[in-house]
Amino acid sequence: MPWSPAPDREETTVHDHRRLGRELGLFDTDPLIGAGLPYWLPDGATVRHALEEYVREAERRAGYRHVYSPVLGKRELYELSGHWSHYSDDMFPPMELGREQVVLRPSLCPHHALIFRSRSRSHRELPLRIAELGGMYRSEPSGVLGGLTRVRAIQLNDAHVFCALEQVAGEARAALGMIRRAYEAMGIVPSRYRLSLPGPGGKYVDAPDLWRRATALLTEALDASGLPYEAEEGEAAFYGPKIDVQVADGAGRESTLSTVQVDFHQPERFDLRYVGADGARHRPVMVHRSIVGSVERAVAHLVERHGGAFPAWLAPTQLAILPVSDAELPHAGALADRCTALGLRAEVAGPDRGTLAARVRAARLVPYQAVIGAREAAADLVSVRLRDGRRPHALPADELLTRIGALVASHSTDLWDGPGQVRQSSPSSPPPAAQREPGGGAGSWCAGHACVQGREDQGCGK
Repeated sequence: MPWSPAPDREETTVHDHRRLGRELGLFDTDPLIGAGLPYWLPDGATVRHALEEYVREAERRAGYRHVYSPVLGKRELYELSGHWSHYSDDMFPPMELGREQVVLRPSLCPHHALIFRSRSRSHRELPLRIAELGGMYRSEPSGVLGGLTRVRAIQLNDAHVFCALEQVAGEARAALGMIRRAYEAMGIVPSRYRLSLPGPGGKYVDAPDLWRRATALLTEALDASGLPYEAEEGEAAFYGPKIDVQVADGAGRESTLSTVQVDFHQPERFDLRYVGADGARHRPVMVHRSIVGSVERAVAHLVERHGGAFPAWLAPTQLAILPVSDAELPHAGALADRCTALGLRAEVAGPDRGTLAARVRAARLVPYQAVIGAREAAADLVSVRLRDGRRPHALPADELLTRIGALVASHSTDLWDGPGQVRQSSPSSPPPAAQREPGGGAGSWCAGHACVQGREDQGCGK
């Protein structure tokens, strides 16, 4: 499905993902690679991988089958699909390969149509749900490129459902449900749902009856889902109407993140058929849907929405382990190994990285900070500090990792759950004196500074 471009962006927003992305080491660009072609650094790749794995698992549970298809196709493929006549201005020029011309694909739809067509299909296989996290390319003008929201190489979370006419509204409604659950897990809120219709002067397929049928089916899905929406002309795909899920940045500028589309056009162009219960050959309908849209734009919005303080399941580092002194380094390393074995992402920040206060500040975006002093190391306890400033009492390491692991596995935006006393403090300050623990362990903080009493050499360095 064609990727809907975001509005042109100004330089400054509340959280500018271009600035934060570089400051946090998520992605960068290089003029030798080219404009609109960002590369992902390790922490950014971790966020992207976690998001992709969430999508794949959600699709698997929803009955989708995953495929891979090439990013190139012959020019004739896009002439057949209609992209060449309606969309060629946004495509890269063909490459000559002998007597053939091949094109970097602007969409995954034609490849998936050919996968459906690769063998005879029965009505018993419908709805056939095909999904792919695949690459596609847009020839964006250099003047509109910016960060991750406007790029030339796109990784798209795409899927196509081939189904009978009576299954279309239900499949569209199910796709909207998947989008809603994904947004809850990512901690983002759509600004509105838009029913995108054709407008005057656009390059649209000339089939008024099919447009009316597709629009009626999408409207039925929206109404059945109980979602308020606004109809807007001029925003449809060239082959059909769509539901666009809009998100807004800190300055209120909108872009499309997710989409659901009904397509009667491409099944006709590719002459797709299935054998019905009556033994006759019938034309399927194609439902295009994307849960998070392009991975690039999704991560850009996550950075701007959370300012780098991602939900725990998305965070590049989920647990920062802070040994108070070199003596606790072996215990910190062992805890990190236990995290790795449980599938959690942990990093040890030892005294070589500065005072305890400096390390606490450096890890302020990490969901969990585990401070280990001499007392905790001796008892296999961990003094944990949550990113929002709450501080549970010291816990056995296994209990802490079990709790964190459960929250991460559930893709929750909550940082803490279950029984256990939690003390509240400012995210950037230690708890008040009345809540300090005696005895000089890792849970004992100096007044007004995140350092350990009795260990000024490990302290705030004020």
